[in-house]
Amino acid sequence: MDLSPFEDDNSVSCRLVSEIPEVCKTEDCCLGIDEAGRGPVLGPMVYGICFCPLSRKEELKDLKVADSKTLTEAERENLFEKLDEAKSYVGWALQILSPNTISTCMLRRTKYNLNALSHDTAIDLVQYALDSGVQLKEIYVDTVGPADKYEHKLSQRFPGIQVTVRPKADSLFPVVSAASICAKVARDRVVKGWNFTEDLGEVDTDYGSGYPNDPKTKAWLLKYLDPVFGYPQFVRFSWSTAQTLMDSKAVNVHWDDDEEDGEKAAQRQSNKSMLSYFSVSAGVAEEDDLT
Repeated sequence: MDLSPFEDDNSVSCRLVSEIPEVCKTEDCCLGIDEAGRGPVLGPMVYGICFCPLSRKEELKDLKVADSKTLTEAERENLFEKLDEAKSYVGWALQILSPNTISTCMLRRTKYNLNALSHDTAIDLVQYALDSGVQLKEIYVDTVGPADKYEHKLSQRFPGIQVTVRPKADSLFPVVSAASICAKVARDRVVKGWNFTEDLGEVDTDYGSGYPNDPKTKAWLLKYLDPVFGYPQFVRFSWSTAQTLMDSKAVNVHWDDDEEDGEKAAQRQSNKSMLSYFSVSAGVAEEDDLT
């Protein structure tokens, strides 16, 4: 798995893909969808698909793939290598959603929440497989939100393909387990090798699990909170944990909105407006002209 396309610019999202097995272009196939890193406040979320011919489903099962959350990192790496070795009939694709992408989407003026982002990413990956010539007949998905609504949405989007959406699908269907392993391995590698573009000096990488309730993660967030510029792009600044810390520890900034000009806003806050400095400069300039 070559992560260099994402590592070159980890502020944006990136798609990584395997070769498409020729057999997947000629035989009916099944495809599984799962993600890794939905909940953490640190690092990307990675969506993965894995696909193989229906005639080879048992061989995929024989690889003993399982829900990635039940496996150790070493076990996941080993299973990913097995999937990679089975490239004559197994293919995969990943969409790495950077923390910056996630937060920017979630803080849009027009509401675009994590569920919508997840659905759109999954749909784009399925469409990629179809556009690549994969003969999809069955799709299995680990649900995001209500399973029946998600299943209906995907069935409408991909008519003629049998769609099954279930909670814990990564423990029910081997092809979803395989997608889960691909996604989790990619996220683990990205987090472990994260390139901090900000000038932070020697970065402490002992940030725990990355989940908001982890004491190590909270301590790391406090340590690397800049009072003016906020967090490095490794942090999902739209998460409530990050926002709460910024509200309590960072410098308070008032942003003028379109309905209130800078002078009035500053007066209300008992502060000087940036515009006031320009006004002073303009007044001085006028006096200089008169003299």
